[in-house]
Amino acid sequence: MTDAPVPETEDRIHPGGRIVVGVDGSAESLSALRRGARMAERLGCSLVGATVWEYPPSWPGYVMGGWDPERDAQTIAEDAARDVFGSKPPSWYSTVIRTGSAARQLIAEAEDAEMLIVGSRGLGGFTGLLLGSVSRSVVEHADSPVLVIHGS
Repeated sequence: MTDAPVPETEDRIHPGGRIVVGVDGSAESLSALRRGARMAERLGCSLVGATVWEYPPSWPGYVMGGWDPERDAQTIAEDAARDVFGSKPPSWYSTVIRTGSAARQLIAEAEDAEMLIVGSRGLGGFTGLLLGSVSRSVVEHADSPVLVIHGS
């Protein structure tokens, strides 16, 4: 064990850095986006709302009825931004839409971020669990600090 002091800046969020928030349209993800917005504004960081979609495991290889999950993800991202920021999001806010495993894509998006923020529970899964599968996975595997926002 070394007695060398750790530089003070190692444990801080750096101005100009990125904060990434997982946005899936759930109440918890909107709370996470609001918290991320307050933090980004106060700390001089950019904020990225990341929405991830993937075809259901039982997807037969074709889409019926004109369903467009990528468009649905875009709508979720737009609605969340409007809910949190009003009609005009600030210049320091952007969105990304990714395809694949939500946990993997959020971890990848936050690779060089100052922080990753997620809601404790998304739109799927079982009620009553403390953490959903995505929030649990990002807490276990992300390289950046993770803030989990719990519902009321």
